[in-house]
Amino acid sequence: MTRLPFEDEHAPLYSVGQVADMLQVQQAFLRRLDEHEVVRPTRSAGGQRRYSRHEIGSLQDAIRLIDEGMTLAAVRRIFELQQQVRDLQAEIARMRAASEGDATGE
Repeated sequence: MTRLPFEDEHAPLYSVGQVADMLQVQQAFLRRLDEHEVVRPTRSAGGQRRYSRHEIGSLQDAIRLIDEGMTLAAVRRIFELQQQVRDLQAEIARMRAASEGDATGE
């Protein structure tokens, strides 16, 4: 069965206007987050920003951090560090799986 785009949390479905309305922020604020590489939405063939549900979650996190007094540069760095942690956790899991496979003779 074919998966529909709205089932994929990474599918770029939402316009800047739709996301601004959802999050109750100005469109210019979303463009600023993109320009400062805090949350980078996908671009449509026509160059328009399109946000996925995953990116909207990241925007919510960014807004919370900004409300707590973080700068855009600080939020971007927090997001980078969070991604590094996820990458390292995935690498550790792969290494553990490989060593368990070696231990069982697979």
